[in-house]
Amino acid sequence: MLNQFEKILRRFFEKNSHRFEESGSLHKFRPLFEAMETIFFIPAIKTRRPPFVRDGIDLKRFMSIVLLALMPPMFFGIYNTGYQSLAAAGQAFNFFDVILSGLLTVMPLIIVSYAAGFFWEILFSIVRKHPISEGFLVTGLLFPLTLPPTVPLWQVAVGISFGVVIGKEVFGGTGRNIFNPALTARAFLFFAYPAKMSGDTVWVAVSNTASSAANAVTGATPLAMTTLGGSFDNLESMLQNAGYTLTRLFVGNYPGSVGATSALCCLIGALILIITGVASYRIIIGGVAGLLVTSFLFGLFSSSPLNPWMDVNPIYHLVAGGFAFGIVYMATDPVSAPGTTTSKWVYGFLIGMLTILIRVFNPAFPEGVMMAILFLNLFAPLFDFIEIRLRIGKRIPNV
Repeated sequence: MLNQFEKILRRFFEKNSHRFEESGSLHKFRPLFEAMETIFFIPAIKTRRPPFVRDGIDLKRFMSIVLLALMPPMFFGIYNTGYQSLAAAGQAFNFFDVILSGLLTVMPLIIVSYAAGFFWEILFSIVRKHPISEGFLVTGLLFPLTLPPTVPLWQVAVGISFGVVIGKEVFGGTGRNIFNPALTARAFLFFAYPAKMSGDTVWVAVSNTASSAANAVTGATPLAMTTLGGSFDNLESMLQNAGYTLTRLFVGNYPGSVGATSALCCLIGALILIITGVASYRIIIGGVAGLLVTSFLFGLFSSSPLNPWMDVNPIYHLVAGGFAFGIVYMATDPVSAPGTTTSKWVYGFLIGMLTILIRVFNPAFPEGVMMAILFLNLFAPLFDFIEIRLRIGKRIPNV
């Protein structure tokens, strides 16, 4: 049955491919035709001149591995969103109710993100006459996982449109963008609609019935809670009294962005990306080291800090909020991150360090990792340039 279906599909594409050739009547829609064909079959593009490089992975397979690594935080995000929703509503529930509630809240965000984003991808591909990039398969899923579950769907469409058009296409498309498109989209929503993206009232979606809309109720994230206490409160005690133990923060069962709460799921995703060679372990380890070292130094040299953030256990910084999600899935973006070896260590370390600096000295941004990654995206080409120049300088000059 499966072989018969494959034959029908192959016949369909072979029969209609001439319509999308340069002389065909539908030539301007060739990027869309190619995108549909490569969903089912390996691209039939052949290398016609040497060198002939044999490799089992192309851009589509590369992005497929990233999507696979995103499954743990996505599935947990669906569960956690449903759990927080029903718990906040005070309803009795079982596992099926939790999953159903989570699906009804999270899936519309993902569907709208893909629909709006692919509209712009297809439009720019047709206008510029280049193939549709598979890179948006990852961007379209990353973006909704960074959002609170109560964000309006029209804002999801506006945000991803900004990320694709302004964050990527104005630079020339996939491979030429300076900033991570998903983070660009989130930053736009964060500054354009702050009331829907931050604070202590936007993180828990409550569904009264299966068909009802999500309504916001009070449910502060761990990082947002710390801004509600007094200036000299012990933040670790505050978090523990609220039930945010290290174990709970590591597992991720608390209000927050859809897919960014669980450090455990991000760790699983990191192992998948590192083992397959898709993500750079240097950036991830460098980022974790930068965060731990900087937060440790703050605690070491501040015996009675005026700012309570300076004396927080470094492990809390690591597992609370979206740092794990950002350093694993956002910072390792091969386009917006540096490509040289030493630069990756420096890039990751500075992201971790800047995350702590933002959390400590700027209470308006208790998360920090989003701004840190976007800021270092700007300097990634400079890091590569400096390392290349230093390596060239070490070569023995020709005589």
